[in-house]
Formats: sequence, C-alpha cells, structure tokens
Amino acid sequence: MLMNMADLLKVAKENKFAVPAFNIGSDQLLKAVMKKVNELQSPVILEMSPDEFRFVGYSQIQAMIYEATRTNVPVVIHLDHGDTYETVVKAIQAGMTSVMIDASRLPYEENVVITKKVVETAHLANVSVESELGTIGTTGNSIEGGTQGVIYTVPAEAKQFIEDTGIDTFAVAIGTAHGIYPSNMKPKLRIDILDQITEEVTIPLVLHGGSSNKDEEIAAAVKHGISKINISSDIKSVFYKKTREVLNANPDYREPLEIYPEGMKECERVVEEKCRLFDSVGKASLYTK
Repeated sequence: MLMNMADLLKVAKENKFAVPAFNIGSDQLLKAVMKKVNELQSPVILEMSPDEFRFVGYSQIQAMIYEATRTNVPVVIHLDHGDTYETVVKAIQAGMTSVMIDASRLPYEENVVITKKVVETAHLANVSVESELGTIGTTGNSIEGGTQGVIYTVPAEAKQFIEDTGIDTFAVAIGTAHGIYPSNMKPKLRIDILDQITEEVTIPLVLHGGSSNKDEEIAAAVKHGISKINISSDIKSVFYKKTREVLNANPDYREPLEIYPEGMKECERVVEEKCRLFDSVGKASLYTK
C-alpha cells in the first residue's frame, strides 16, 4: 500500500509509535526489508540518499513501487537529504511519494526560499516534504550528509520555519550523527530539546542518525514525540559483514543467489530489532480501519 509521508506519520503520531525508515541501496536490501516488515505487519519507509538515487537509477524505484503495491503494509518511498531542487524533481518524476530537501547549511532566508519552492512543487503531485533546521552530525563514514558537529534545533525557530515553508514533517537535530559511531564517540540524545520542540510544533518529527544509539534513548525519543527514525548503517554493516564472511569462506562463489542470502538474513534480524524498538510491529492494521 503506497502512501505519502504526511498520511503515514499522522497515524504514527496519533498512536505514539515510530515508523522505521531504511536506506535502500540495493535490491537485496529491499527484499530483506520488505520480507521482514510483511511478517511483522509494520509500516515502513524505503528511502535513499541522492548519491544512492543516482547510483541505482529509476529502475530501483520501480522495484520499490512494485513491492509497495503487492502488500497491505503501508509503504512510503522517500528521498533522504535531497541536495538540490533538481534532484527533488527527479525523485518525484521517478515515483517517490515523499522527499526531503536539506538546505540546513544555508542561511535561514535561503533555506526557506528553496524549501518553500520544493513544497509548492511536491504538493502538486501529492508528495510530502521533510526538511530540517539545525544540522545533524556525521561520524565521517556516511553518505547521508551532516557535519562533524551537531547544530541543535532551536524550538522557536523550528516553529517559525514550519510556518514559513509549509513542510509536512520536520527532522530534529538533538544529538544524533549519521554513520556508525567510533569507539571514542559517545552519542547522547537531548530529550529536553525534543520536549521543547514538541511544545512548539504540531507536525510529525523525524530522527536522523538512529544507528548506534542506545536502545533506551531511542525508545525515549519515540515516547517523547518522534514518529520516524532513519536507519542506514545498522542494516548495511551487518549485511556486508556477513557477505564478506561468505565470500572469504567460499572464494569460488560467483552467483548472487549463493553470495547474498546469509547477509539478507542478518539484515532481516536488524530490521526486526528496529521495528520492535520503535513499537511499529502490528501497526499496519491501523491504516485499514
């Protein structure tokens, strides 16, 4: 069941759970994610960064649409961290039902101008729009964007930004970073800032950089108002770790059907962990009432 983000997260916000958003960079990851969310009856967001979109092309989006139309599980296909207006338009043309425009590094006025332009275009196609204010950090090993230091979202500015742009969902910067955290980097979510933001804004809130955070922090973020959580590194790292093990143990393997199944099972395991942590298991039924 293909939906846009605004409709998907409205239900999640009302029922106080978060929908997992998995970055999909290959058909193997797509199949692993969809197999598990179908089993768990969990809503899901299939997303990709601009670099992933440019790499896999339109055909991968068509595969996502195919998966969405043959399941009763609610599915959103989302462009994560859209870098330009032109990239966003290509994503809409390809069939994505939600887009993010990330102009958070620009001055406020320029951010508003480009975000508002994206909103006006996307809404004509019934495509929802996500954006952010403040900048989400990066550990340095991610393609999802971000900076070396987190610039925290200012709640009052968030409210004004949403009013100025008309976006549908808002990504908060409260201490997460994209990528897998190195051993000397200890993430900590600022739930106090999240509480201040939820007092100021009414649209669904998004948490980026959800890999490697403590489960109790993520669970607390969901309870305090997060409706969507992005996961990329966690599923990719286990998939490729297992794939390397298979290849090292079987150097003569050359068929995808020999190489990938064990890695896909590891991906499925992490998908289930995240769905249960976000309390999205069984929530597909809420969309058919």
